[in-house]
Amino acid sequence: MRDSKPITTARLREMKAAGERIAMVTGYDYPFARLLDAADIDVILVGDSVGVVVAGYPSTIPVTVDEMIYHGRAVVRGTERALVVIDMPFMSYQVSIADAKRQAGRIMQATGCTAVKLEGGVAMAPTIRALVEIGIPVLGHIGLTPQAVNQLGGYKVQREKERLLADAKAVADAGAFGVVIECVPADIAAEITNAVNVPTIGIGAGPGCDGQVLVLHDMLGLCERFRPSFVKQYADLAPTIRKALGTYRDEVKAGTFPGPEHSFS
Repeated sequence: MRDSKPITTARLREMKAAGERIAMVTGYDYPFARLLDAADIDVILVGDSVGVVVAGYPSTIPVTVDEMIYHGRAVVRGTERALVVIDMPFMSYQVSIADAKRQAGRIMQATGCTAVKLEGGVAMAPTIRALVEIGIPVLGHIGLTPQAVNQLGGYKVQREKERLLADAKAVADAGAFGVVIECVPADIAAEITNAVNVPTIGIGAGPGCDGQVLVLHDMLGLCERFRPSFVKQYADLAPTIRKALGTYRDEVKAGTFPGPEHSFS
């Protein structure tokens, strides 16, 4: 029987303790949120990846708080069970702790989400602690942090073990309920997972994490221009959609749609 009890941050910790893996997928709109929720996906991340896979930006950097709120509202309306986390976009939390509080509070109040996510390790620990202290749950993100891609010199695997361990521990000690680990060698990610008492969610970080996250459009084959090597494509929807649209076009041009069954008398 389907467990319809809503997922909470406490439940995620229980899952880690019990060795139960956590399934997370990004989501950006109401129809897909309903599908993700019905599939018992534990966590829906309204990622700033929306800027790349939906809005067509070259990176996540142009994404604004207003855009995250728009997509976040749609996802929250489509969920009953999944825990919804919303990314804080670039420069919405880095300027000052006071600004981070305002922006995170605005995101939560405007959307009804459960938590926010922000990128960074040791440097962001004071910000995470400040948000947690005022009742805002935070999911951390270390390793490859896309908002800092220009500083990192591109989308590269992060291999500095001691720095990564320090970042993960700092995020956990600051009160984050979990941490995303992106593009990190599998052995290092597994060591981090064993070193912290909060769930780790891997993306390009091997099987040793407490859970996994993928970008929805990547795993469904909707982004044909580029697919990261760590993505497993579970469906190839783009050709199916193109075929359906082409058939519609042909029927409109031929005058066979709409037919009598699609018309009123």
